Amino acid sequence: MFMLRQIAALALIPFAAACASSSVPYSTTRPDTATAAPPPQNPQVTPQTSFRPARVMQMPGLDGVIGSDAGGLVRQFGTPRLDVWEGDARKLQFAGQACVLDVFLYPPAPGRTEQATWVEARRQTDGRDVDRAACVSALRR
Repeated sequence: MFMLRQIAALALIPFAAACASSSVPYSTTRPDTATAAPPPQNPQVTPQTSFRPARVMQMPGLDGVIGSDAGGLVRQFGTPRLDVWEGDARKLQFAGQACVLDVFLYPPAPGRTEQATWVEARRQTDGRDVDRAACVSALRR
């Protein structure tokens, strides 16, 4: 019985060693209270050398939506339920009883105002895809 305990103890040594030899420092500071490192004294700005325009959806029934800016979409559908920015991309979401419409806006060129390039539509109840043009018609004012 004593021999079995020694073997069991020896078998656990590699696991204990693996836990003790971590190369990642442990910090007790919460991430939201940690101080950020100071910015470098001479930051080098890399100019954006390549702009890739967004793919523009070509579909009947989306006239007046594709190519519109955010103001034009608000005039057509009212105040969006969501207005989300990610980098230079923007998503406006409009919703009604019939459907939910997500309109994705991207700048057509660097420094230009975002325009609607893609539309997704789904049912409010179960999230299944619906006809985009029918959703646009149902939500228009």
